Formats: sequence, structure tokens, C-alpha cells
Amino acid sequence: MVANTWHDARRAAEEVKVQYNCEMLGAPILSVEDAVAKESYFQVPESWSPKPVGDFAKGMSEAHCRIESTEVRMGSQYYFYLETQTALAIPDEDQCIVVYSSCQVPSMLQNCIAKCLGVPLHNVRVITRRVGGGFGGKVTRSMQVAVACAVAAYRLKRPVRMYLDRKTDMIMAGGRHPIKANYIVGLKNDGKITALHVDLLIDAGISLDFSPLLPSTIISAMKKYNWGALSFDYKLCKTNVTSKSAMRAPGEVQGSFIAETVIEHVASILGLDANVVRENNIHTFESAEFFYGSCVDSPLGYTLPSVWEKLKFSSLLDNRRETIKRFNTSNRWLKRGLSLVPCCYPVRMGPRPARVTIFTDGSIAVEVGGIELGQGLWTKVKQMTAYALGQLWDGGSEDLMLKIRIVQQDTVSLAHGGITGGSTTSEESCEAVRHACNILVERLLQVKTILEQNESGGVSWEGLIFQAQIQSVDLSAQTYWVPDSSSQNYLNFGAAASEVEVDLLTGATTILQTDIIYDCGRSLNPAVDIGQIEGAFVQGIGFFTMEEVVLDKDGKVVSDGTWTYKVPTIDTIPRKFNIELLCSPMHEKRILSSKASGEPPLLLAASVHCAIREAIKAAREDLQIEDKFFRMDTPATMDVIKSLCGLDNVERYLQSLAVSSES
Repeated sequence: MVANTWHDARRAAEEVKVQYNCEMLGAPILSVEDAVAKESYFQVPESWSPKPVGDFAKGMSEAHCRIESTEVRMGSQYYFYLETQTALAIPDEDQCIVVYSSCQVPSMLQNCIAKCLGVPLHNVRVITRRVGGGFGGKVTRSMQVAVACAVAAYRLKRPVRMYLDRKTDMIMAGGRHPIKANYIVGLKNDGKITALHVDLLIDAGISLDFSPLLPSTIISAMKKYNWGALSFDYKLCKTNVTSKSAMRAPGEVQGSFIAETVIEHVASILGLDANVVRENNIHTFESAEFFYGSCVDSPLGYTLPSVWEKLKFSSLLDNRRETIKRFNTSNRWLKRGLSLVPCCYPVRMGPRPARVTIFTDGSIAVEVGGIELGQGLWTKVKQMTAYALGQLWDGGSEDLMLKIRIVQQDTVSLAHGGITGGSTTSEESCEAVRHACNILVERLLQVKTILEQNESGGVSWEGLIFQAQIQSVDLSAQTYWVPDSSSQNYLNFGAAASEVEVDLLTGATTILQTDIIYDCGRSLNPAVDIGQIEGAFVQGIGFFTMEEVVLDKDGKVVSDGTWTYKVPTIDTIPRKFNIELLCSPMHEKRILSSKASGEPPLLLAASVHCAIREAIKAAREDLQIEDKFFRMDTPATMDVIKSLCGLDNVERYLQSLAVSSES
């Protein structure tokens, strides 16, 4: 519906009633169980399928005992970016069109619009200045809005703008993939796991989208522990619900949670501390190389064991465990738990274009393929530009930061920008800019050398650029940086310790303290990277403890607003939140020895879920519940926690008050 105002269009759209004739259709497929029953699947290309590790049968034969098929489920999660899907399309001359879109892949959107309009790519110009939050939700899910705007503007020969209200966005967006997993484990009496098999049912929704990547990313995240042997089977289920898409750490967060569930289950069966079981199964360099292959750089670069030991020491883990035991003994209706969780996250670098232009007044414009989503990409690119051009002076003394402006991404001006996602876009953009700056430095160095011979007072930046202009030096350089195949994959390491307090009467959880140590290499900007770690962790808390996507019996999204869908707030953030960046050794194959920080820390929020489990264990011991292991899916909402702690706790509490008042 197109109208002169948004409100008119909205009112007109509400008058439209669509009726579907479903007489010839069977019952809708609304769950992975329905999909299995009707054999409704998507196929994953063989080249995208993950490969098993080790000999599962041999690993099971070495086990002292085994855990038979056990189920765990993970729910979906909505992106909840601040800016909903939006676009503005403006017709231009010669059958061209300019589209301003809040998207993460302008080049892919350009392609889609060109196909829909039946025009060549050079007739479609997509401009993205910045995006008000993406988290993967503006990779493919932004296309419906932008293409609809483009078609209407092209047809009507006038500008068309569209933006979705929050309710519509929540219904359409799709979000994270719900997953059902069943696992079989072989283990020894000391907690060493010898073999693991996992069966995965992944709810892809009605269309393929990014779903074929999920099996690979799930299994990749599960490799964070040395399972001895790892085998799996998966089915990508086609259901009649909104298509799921990539969301921050897509598949990795679910795979990491499955791994932690297995560890917790093993610890419960053997009566061991879960953190002891984790230590028994953390990779050595040799086993990490066996599971991850070329992603592991060198023994010096494999920092996970040192991160783990450092966090145990700095967070005073042993002392806090004893304090928590005393607290739980003396408090009947409040229980605390503490858990330490590692993170081992592979990323892949990709190609990236960049252009750096110096104007006659010395000001600098920089174009990169990456999009500023709030992750600090422009800040890092600006720093890299100043650093690289500053090489013209000894020690890089010339301050160029105030002279640099990062220009919006434009598919006609700078083509083949690629996708902004996967945590590596900032690094890729910085390296592309550095190469472009090196070209300019090489050109300007000759001019500077001649000026220094003729002038005794030193050469200023403005004077150098003015002289270069006179000598017809090209002051613009463009590069297309492509990573070396031997270094485009690498691992990120981190660990988090979280302590929580659970109210048994309400199921409410308070995160008392979280300590994180994260190997960011030699950070390009520590303030930006710490902000990324904080944001990812809090978003992970939402996935693990509160964000619940609810569908009705017809598959319609019910949790379509903040009244029914709860996201983390200021009260959710740990009361004490300590983050330390590990200054790891020089990484020759990394961009100035830096590493990614956007997605990996989200996995560390599993420490909160595991700490809640520890608190519930203490509560169940008081209730003398004999089950050694209890299933706790995601999200672990207040209702779930309260039911696991005992639904009759309020009655018990009131009885205790009555008894104390009588005495």
C-alpha cells in the first residue's frame, strides 16, 4: 500500500483483508517434529557440510560408562535492533534509482533490486551511511522493505520511504534458529569424555536464507572441548513459520550451549564439579589442531589454557566457591551459583575494498566496504588511516585524526563491498585502508624528501599535499585486499566466570558478578573492543535467560512487543562486570596482531546459565530431590527456574513464617 503519508498507508493496509483457501492443503508444519513426520527438509550442499572428528565407535569402546540419548532445546531470539527495517528510494535520470537502506550487504541488495526492476546493476545505487543496529537481521531481512520501496518509486516516478513499526518487524524478522538436540556421550570415571554423538533438528522456517551454514557453525562451536571423537547427524527442517536468518554468532551460540549441557550432564552423573570436568576436557595444542586443523596458528598463539588459569586466579574462584557454599547453607530461599566457561571461536577473513583520497587542503576522505553498525568500525578505520599516513614522519608524529572523514558506503562509488558480519569486517577494512595508505605514502615520500632538502624548518602535512598537487601526484588510492589463504581462518579465545543469586520464591535471577578475560590480540582500540565484549555478553544473557519467542497454535508470533518479549535492561547487567583484554603474543598473520571481538564473547554468557544451574542444584538438594541431572533449556526464564526449584516453595515459605510466629 502506497500513500502520501505513513499513517494513511497504515490505515489503508489495515482495511485489506486477505483470505486463503486452505482446503487442498494439509495441516501446517509448525515444529521440527512435524517436519520429521512429513519429511520436510532443506538440503545442505556437500561442500558446506561439516566433517566428523575421530572414531566414534572406538571412543565409545574406551568409555567406562555412557549417557544415552538425552534431549535439550534452544529457542529463537529476536534481533531487537534500535532501528527497525527502513529504506528510502529516489528515482534518478536514465532509468536509474538511488536507494538509502539500513542494510548489512549493500552489494547484495543492489543485485536484488536490479533483478526486480529489470535494469543493469550500474543503474542501481545503494547508499548506507550507517545502520542503527543489525546483529545479522539486516543481511537478507532488509531486502523486502528496500525492494518494495524501489519498485514503488521506480513505477510512480517519485520518492518512496518505508519503515516498519516494532510489532511488524518482530513478526517478519525471523531471528535465531530454534534447535532440538539429542546427544550420546561416552566418558571415563574421572570425567574425561571419550566420544560424543549429536543429532540436530534445526528449524529453518519457510525459506532457505542462511540456514545451510548452521550445521557447520554449530559443530564448529562444539569443538571447543576435546571430545575424543565427535560424530553427528543433522536435518535442516522446512516449517511453515517465518524464515530464520543469521543472528550474531549464528549456530555458534547454540553449539556452545550444547557443549556446556553435555559437560554439566557428565559432572552430575559422576558427582564432580562441572569446572573440573571442563578442565579435564579443555584442548591441548595437539588436540585443538586435531579438531580445528589450520585454524590453530602455533603453540604460542593457543592461549586458551593460559586464559583459563589466569581467570581462575584473578576471580578468586576457589575462595568464592567456599563463600557460596556457606551462603547456601545459611539461606533457604536464596541460592547462589558460580560457573566458569571457556570460548573457542573460529572466524574467517574475507576480501575488502577501500579508497583513500587526500584533498588539496590536506583533508582526507576514506571509503571502505564495511558498514558502521555501532561496532566502532569507523573509529578503527580512522585510527588506521592516521597511523598509516603518519609513517611519513618519524614516530608518526603528525596528528591527522581531525583531518579524516569516513564516507558512507556507496555501491557505485566503491563496488564489491561485501557483507558486514562475522566479526572480521573492522579488521578487513583496516587492512584494506592500510594498503591504500601505503600506496599514497610511497608517492608522497619522494615529494617530502625533496622538500626536506630545500626547507630547513621541517615539512607540514598541508605543505606536503600542496606541493604534491603542484607536481601532479595522484592523491587517491584504491585497493582490494584479499587475505592470504594460509591466514584467513583463526581462533578466538576467552573465558568468563559468573556468579548469580536465585530467588526460589519468584525464580528471579540476579547476576552478582561476571569476570571475563578475552584474547583480543593487540587490540586496535581497547575501548571499542571492551564495548563489543560487554554488548555481546549482555545480548547472550538475553538468549540464555529471558528472550522467549512464543508462537500460537497457527504459528503466528505472539511475543510481538516489549510487553510479551523481554530483553536485557540495566537490571540485567552484572552488578560487578570486570573485563580484561589479554595482551597475547604478536600474531604475525593478524592485522597488526589484532583479533575479532564482535561475536565470540556472546558465547561466554553461557556462564550465567550454568551458574543458575548450580544455584538450582543447591535448592534441589535442600528439597532432597534425587535426580542427579535436570534438563534446563534456553531461555531459562523465571517460570522455568521456579518450577525446577519447586513450585510449592511459596507455600513452604508461608508455613515457615507461621511456625516462627507461633514460636
